[in-house]
Amino acid sequence: MALIRSWVESANVADCPFPLNNLPYGVFSTADEAPRCGAAIGDMILDLAGCEAQGLLDAGGTFAQPQLNGFMALGRAKWNEVRARLTELLAEDGNRDLPLVRMADATLHLPVRVTEYTDFYASKNHAFNVGVLFRGPENALPPQWTHMPIGYNGRASSVVVSGTPIRRPMGQLKGETGPRWAPCERLDLELELGAVVGADSAMGERVSVEEAEDMIFGYVLLNDWSARDVQAWEYQPLGPFQSKALGTTIGAWIVTQAALEPFRSPGPERVNPLLPYLQESRPGLYDLEIGWTLNGQVMARTNYNVMYYSSAQQLAHHTSSGCPMRVGDLLGSGTISGPAPDQTGALLEMTEGGKTPVTVNGEARTFLENGDEVALFAEARGEGYRIGFGPCTGRILPARP
Repeated sequence: MALIRSWVESANVADCPFPLNNLPYGVFSTADEAPRCGAAIGDMILDLAGCEAQGLLDAGGTFAQPQLNGFMALGRAKWNEVRARLTELLAEDGNRDLPLVRMADATLHLPVRVTEYTDFYASKNHAFNVGVLFRGPENALPPQWTHMPIGYNGRASSVVVSGTPIRRPMGQLKGETGPRWAPCERLDLELELGAVVGADSAMGERVSVEEAEDMIFGYVLLNDWSARDVQAWEYQPLGPFQSKALGTTIGAWIVTQAALEPFRSPGPERVNPLLPYLQESRPGLYDLEIGWTLNGQVMARTNYNVMYYSSAQQLAHHTSSGCPMRVGDLLGSGTISGPAPDQTGALLEMTEGGKTPVTVNGEARTFLENGDEVALFAEARGEGYRIGFGPCTGRILPARP
């Protein structure tokens, strides 16, 4: 697919992350008006609540709300209808009298009210690398890993929007003779993509992979901040707890499935055949370059198509016990890592558990220090355009003892 040209000229620039092909959704406010829903186009935000007020769109008044949950709950037919209408309004011969706000003049907010948050562990490279550090190469992957997506239930209450500072946590760390109470000394990031669920499922009912695809509204960049030393002390036998509860940062813009449709991509070869309920009829991953920077220096680049399980497979597995899903549920992909050190999505892997420092702006580093800023990035490249996600950043604040 080629670039769809818009009368908003900034959307037609080749390196613009928000061309008309994209149209990601978010929530924004301005100095004189409360948070409401918008769509990114070039260097502008289309005020969707304003469009509804003018009778240009019909979304049941949901765009005036300070989150996208109400719009998502209207269902896929309405998502498709609104996207088609926005494309018509913003096309070269569209309506040039739309309520647009300069992105530079707006404040971006959490785009959804996150109802539940589940984080998975779906990159084989990441799972193997971390397994080697903790259990050695012979036991790196748990025996069930290649048969089903593994995950844990996180904290929706600590999901924050890009730009929100992250406080270094205090925690129990392993000492010489027992635990000690101290600030986290091995603070880390995790490069992930988050799937935003836009439809409910009923308790006691399972969702197929195809149905799960239909339930996913879109995707956000996601950083699952991790306290590795807290994690090492607490994770047996039930897995991460406080080491993951300190904060999860997501981008302000939700890139829809429709925008990513031209970039579908198969994943790696299977080690074992999956059980029928996890098998896909078409590729569930995307050809999406993704990476991260530390204090402005690019640290790693990889591709989302290295993942072993897609978000649809994760969602289907999540409901396999009859667990109900809700509009606004957030599913983290798990750390996205390629096979090489400069393709890894966490410092834990990149530094081999802190044994091999990396150079950041001329300094040897292992884990995150106070004042550090981590930024995630992602884009899919089409013919003369790219589908971007906008920034996903967070700066580390000192612990409060």
